[in-house]
Amino acid sequence: MPTGTTPLPKTSAKAHRNTLFVEDAVILTHESHPGDQYVLRVAAPQCAIHALPGSFAHIQCAPSLPMRRPLSIMRADAVQGWIEFLYKDVGRGTHALSQRKAGETLNLIAPIGTPFKQDRSRPRALLLGGGVGIPPMIFLADSMRADRHWRPLVLMGSEVPYPFSARPSRMPVPGVADDVIAAMPLLDDWGVPSRLASLQEYPGCFQGYITDLARGWLDTMTDEELAEVGIYACGPHPMLEASARLAREYALPCQVSLEEFMACAVGGCAGCTVRITTPDGPAMKRVCVDGPVFDAALIDW
Repeated sequence: MPTGTTPLPKTSAKAHRNTLFVEDAVILTHESHPGDQYVLRVAAPQCAIHALPGSFAHIQCAPSLPMRRPLSIMRADAVQGWIEFLYKDVGRGTHALSQRKAGETLNLIAPIGTPFKQDRSRPRALLLGGGVGIPPMIFLADSMRADRHWRPLVLMGSEVPYPFSARPSRMPVPGVADDVIAAMPLLDDWGVPSRLASLQEYPGCFQGYITDLARGWLDTMTDEELAEVGIYACGPHPMLEASARLAREYALPCQVSLEEFMACAVGGCAGCTVRITTPDGPAMKRVCVDGPVFDAALIDW
């Protein structure tokens, strides 16, 4: 099991967050997928216990690289003590991480950040994940599926092959064309409906943006049904901005998890700020500790 589990002391800057832990996490599995994508599972029991949908880890990709990389948590098993990530090899850090093998140890700080706030007054949860923004939506769907109160729908978009073999969905989705049937098998097994979108003409996928796919679903609803919908999104900036516009169009609440370059990831360097509207006027908030989840209506897009 991992050693070196050490809680970081609380400061006034992060008193509103759950305790952070530094863990030497053992790599359990490390799978490669098309599109330079990887699914990494590590034994990190303290993080697994405290992680919530929307939180992330700051990982030392290799001993030779002092700068860590932030990765969103895709799944966490508090009983078995593991957490899982989906990431893409896009630079020096993630490339070094992609070379790490099962049995090796990597150091991480986690769980970091303000998670999604699950509004039970809106049980029809619309989860939008784009590219490496997919992981928080999987984590959120996993947390909702255990409670019959929730009725989540997960829509995912990617311009590289998905890191799983899509299969025809067993669950119909209103407002979605009959030939749009590609779904994530894991979600199907959980009983959570999903659909995939892409501009790459992948079989069974919606040919377009996930916000347009979502609009077809929303257009089937009555006013009473729309009053039960809440949007949760994570992905590249243009997708999140489009999600915010979609929410305004239908007068729906929308939470977004922002993707941003980070140095310290614990609020010290203020290098990941975003402009937010507050009751006292515009303010710069740190994505790492004040987010990464924000009310989409408050962001200066």
